Amino acid sequence: MASATIKIFLPHGDPKRLRTAELSNWTGKAIAGPRSEFDNVLAREESANPGIYFLTGLDPETGQPSVYIGEAESIRDRVKAHLEKDFWNQIVFFISKDENLTKAHIRYCEGRLIEIAKIAGRAIVKNSQASGSKLPESDREDMEVFLEKLQQLLPALGVEVFVPTFSPSQTSAQPDVLFCEIKGLKAKGYLTPNGLVVIAGSQAVLNPRGSAAKYPWPQNMREKLMEQGNLVASSDHLVFTKDVEFSSPSAAAAVIHGGHANGLTAWKNSSNQSLKELEALEANA
Repeated sequence: MASATIKIFLPHGDPKRLRTAELSNWTGKAIAGPRSEFDNVLAREESANPGIYFLTGLDPETGQPSVYIGEAESIRDRVKAHLEKDFWNQIVFFISKDENLTKAHIRYCEGRLIEIAKIAGRAIVKNSQASGSKLPESDREDMEVFLEKLQQLLPALGVEVFVPTFSPSQTSAQPDVLFCEIKGLKAKGYLTPNGLVVIAGSQAVLNPRGSAAKYPWPQNMREKLMEQGNLVASSDHLVFTKDVEFSSPSAAAAVIHGGHANGLTAWKNSSNQSLKELEALEANA
């Protein structure tokens, strides 16, 4: 993505309450706020415009991040119908300041965003289906630019459901492969801006440590990954069936070890230098 300047305005001075956000040299504008600020969000004059909106929160049954993606010719009129949905705790909507978004444009954006969110796999998409819309080639290209800017701004507002799992192809520099070994088993991974990705084919211990009873998070995560089919049993160990991104090296190491682990010492490069040692070298360089 191209570099950009983000301008976030806090009408009440509180970053957790109502916010407006804009990007330099872009006609779009975002309005965001928690569910508790719902009335204030809809009181904004921008909410009477056509646009795209996002309702985000946690699914009450699975505890996983969830999102509902919608379009409306009047944001204010449409989103009131979603008060019956109990999963969401934040609303973000986008409009165009030049008022050039038509019904066909926003239907196209809704369909594309649902598709992108499902591919990213970071959240349960609550939509039963996407409406979508066919556009002339020139309009379609304009909307793809709009979507790119929208996705650039959303993470700054706390919505990361469209952020793809980082892959080496996203940068010209190949990341250093790291290794996490335990009991003859080996896992491979690499650092990302969001944490650490464990590469498909990596191995993990079959049985959790005794300490898992006291610190159950690693076992809960292992069970979640197994339910999703991302971690499967193979003989006397577990195997990752796909690349999985963790929030930190320690979180990844804990799942691999079956219990609490220090990721800074558990992950090492091909020269057997730990992350802790590598960070110390960089700090002293």
